[in-house]
Amino acid sequence: MHPIELKVNGIRIRRDVDDNLRLIDLLRDDLRLTGTKEGCSVGECGACTVMLDGKAVCSCLLLAAQCHGAEVTTIEALHHDPVGKRLQNAFVRHGGVQCGFCTPGVLMSTKALLEVNPAPDDDALKEGLEGNLCRCTGYQPIITSIKAVLKGEA
Repeated sequence: MHPIELKVNGIRIRRDVDDNLRLIDLLRDDLRLTGTKEGCSVGECGACTVMLDGKAVCSCLLLAAQCHGAEVTTIEALHHDPVGKRLQNAFVRHGGVQCGFCTPGVLMSTKALLEVNPAPDDDALKEGLEGNLCRCTGYQPIITSIKAVLKGEA
């Protein structure tokens, strides 16, 4: 067991965790933050994307103990963030969300991208989302949703 302390969505968390507990399991099972989805379990699909110290990461690839001292932001926090809220609304309005399984990861990747590049061009958008797989939208509604936010339409 490892004692860890981290901030999750602005709340300081202290836990004793098993050596093999992944961050996604801490979030979903212990903290009941179930918006983060587990898809492939090997970091290929992006469904489990969260922000760790402001950077998009696959929570299925990180051990909880590796996150000691870090700040984790999950999809649940976006509702309280002005840009996050506009992104969520635009995804609904422009069809960027369909089945919804990939959407939390896509939104977290987008939020992380906009933190470092508030005005990404098409290439930067595609690069920022390249780790997120979606089988429903064909990606264009996702890009359209993000562009609506960038244009101030959401």
